[in-house]
Amino acid sequence: MTPERFRRLRRVLSRRQPDLTVLMDGVHKPHNLSAVARSCDAVGVMEVHMVPVDDPEPLNREVSAGSAKWVPMRAWDSVDAGAAALKERGFRLVAAHPAPGAVDFRALDYTTPTCFVMGSELRGLSERALEVVDRTVKVPMAGMVRSLNVSVASAVLLYEAQRQREAAGLYAGPRLEPERFRRILFEWAYPELARRCREAGLPYPALDAEGVVVEMPPLPGLVDTPRDEGADRP
Repeated sequence: MTPERFRRLRRVLSRRQPDLTVLMDGVHKPHNLSAVARSCDAVGVMEVHMVPVDDPEPLNREVSAGSAKWVPMRAWDSVDAGAAALKERGFRLVAAHPAPGAVDFRALDYTTPTCFVMGSELRGLSERALEVVDRTVKVPMAGMVRSLNVSVASAVLLYEAQRQREAAGLYAGPRLEPERFRRILFEWAYPELARRCREAGLPYPALDAEGVVVEMPPLPGLVDTPRDEGADRP
């Protein structure tokens, strides 16, 4: 682990937005899932939620650019389950859907806990998803095409949220609880060592200011400070 690498990990984590996310309702094409995940990483989303059509398909590594390593994807059995869990955490669900009553996507405030709910490529949002969301928004279209690709629409909404949050100072410093920040930073810096600690029921060791493990845990076969384990660098 080089000091430069550790500083970059810490800087990226310091800008993560724990109260901004996306719930994908039936988005099943790996290419689109991967593109949405990549946009989420770019604006600092902590995790992505999805309701798969069948079994979740793997992300397209070329499109996601390794974002799956930094933005976990959680699957829900139904849109009701995902929506209920997110609302319990205080999220407002905003659907991207040109329904009657939908407002321009730039008209809402996204500095509060926000989850964008995106529909499938062919059918759009399910009727049930439209019933459980709090607001609907639309992206104005001036051409013959009536809608954007789901990954493009997601990026448009996410970057509007980023613009508003930057102006509000929400990217100025860490927004995670200190203990959660330390835990995630260690898992990013030393994923294999973190896995072994969890399996052994041991706490993560402390890191110094340059990302060096202060005291190695008593793990079998571990004799040296682990090397930088990250293959996909943020």
